[in-house]
Amino acid sequence: MSEDRAVSREPRAYFAYIFIGLLAGLLSGLFGVGGGTVILPLLVLMLHFDQRLGAGTSLAAIVPTASVGVISYALADAVAWIPALILAAGAVVGAQIGTWLLPRVSQSALRWGFVVFLLVVIVSLFVVIPERSAELILGWGNGIALAGVGVGTGIVAGLIGVGGGVVVVPVLMLAFGTSDLVAKGTSLLMMIPTALSGTIGNLRRRNVDLLAAAVIGAAACTTTALGAWLATRIDPFLGNMLFAGYLVFIAVQMVIKAVRGRRR
Repeated sequence: MSEDRAVSREPRAYFAYIFIGLLAGLLSGLFGVGGGTVILPLLVLMLHFDQRLGAGTSLAAIVPTASVGVISYALADAVAWIPALILAAGAVVGAQIGTWLLPRVSQSALRWGFVVFLLVVIVSLFVVIPERSAELILGWGNGIALAGVGVGTGIVAGLIGVGGGVVVVPVLMLAFGTSDLVAKGTSLLMMIPTALSGTIGNLRRRNVDLLAAAVIGAAACTTTALGAWLATRIDPFLGNMLFAGYLVFIAVQMVIKAVRGRRR
């Protein structure tokens, strides 16, 4: 890591890492997301990380966080293992496509498009309430569709840095009829190989603060299981409403970035 991107090692920085990790872990377990949509903006706002270093550090912290989440959901028999691997394989390919497309497409248009997608999902969450007993039965048709969802998720992640659970969880619930718990557990498993692949690349480019990622990841692991436990205890409708609120938070972030990007 170069000197111009050196980050604080003061005690307050470690308290901030722990706070960020605790919050990210809770949300990761509760919603089946990696937590990057929380970790990255807080690293930038609270500790003045630059965007690339923050994104790389966030992705590295997701690996242990998602791993604990998968174990928690697996104990509740809420992980579709093979579909998760299909999604992950598609996402790894899609991320490469997204990275290639990045300099060739309008960031502003992409962000507004993603906001529209989130708004459609938010409305749908009020209408389609998942059945807790619903399973994800794998066949040729939906297997190909899952691969397509994985590729699409990877492209979105490569283009605008948001993907994973924010895309996969609602798509599995709304398009595949999967229970909310299976959607969340499967999403977390899908993230592990994807985050590992991205982290290896970021380490080569020196875009990871390993100490910060380790502290955030360790803190997150202490609350991820709590979030997953809460997800199994709350009513599916309430779970949808909470997830809709989280997506509103993501949509607001995207709108702010789109507006700022247009002003530049």
